[in-house]
Amino acid sequence: MNYTSKRLDNQDAPQTTERILYFIKTKGPVSTATLAKTLDMTGEAARQQVQKLVAAGLIEGRQEAQAGAGRPRQNWVLTEAGNARFPDTHAQLTIKLIGSVRQLFGEAGLDKLITQREEESRSAYALACSAPDLPTRLQQLATVRDEEGYMARVEADGKDWLLIEDHCPICAAARTCQGFCRSELQLFQEVVGPGATIVREQHLLTNAMRCIYRISPLP
Repeated sequence: MNYTSKRLDNQDAPQTTERILYFIKTKGPVSTATLAKTLDMTGEAARQQVQKLVAAGLIEGRQEAQAGAGRPRQNWVLTEAGNARFPDTHAQLTIKLIGSVRQLFGEAGLDKLITQREEESRSAYALACSAPDLPTRLQQLATVRDEEGYMARVEADGKDWLLIEDHCPICAAARTCQGFCRSELQLFQEVVGPGATIVREQHLLTNAMRCIYRISPLP
């Protein structure tokens, strides 16, 4: 599947299979009924599409306990193969390069490489996220991260904001060397500024569905 940053309500969105995978990626876990309603399909058509994706090994069921009596509800999430349909920037080559750097220059050399990447990101974010007000800066940050392949968006949550990243284009590299994630909070805090705090509430590397950061204005 070719990655697209177009949202699901865009009429130029990909074919049904890809739209389902994209919706589960960004909104999952989701039920068959939710898929049918969102994609304007009949329940039977949605079930057929789901079964095709299950048979292809792209999605799998996850049971959600119902409140009170009743059978658990079946929701759908992407499998590892389903997630692989979204870009992981040159994953295997990146992993090999990380291994080579580690072997040739040790952890200190790898640390220098990561630090250089941090500085490049810091400069880019400072330039792109320069609005005077926090909500606009957060939208600018989400735009930058979206362009980098993180499928990022900002949502209001009461007095807070959530920076949500449904995908990690360097996930394979980050699993090999978690130093790639170490500076994100610091970089984001610099964008947020001294008037708010940011914490990571969900993390892909701890088996969450996505990475979510909560930004809370200070009193």
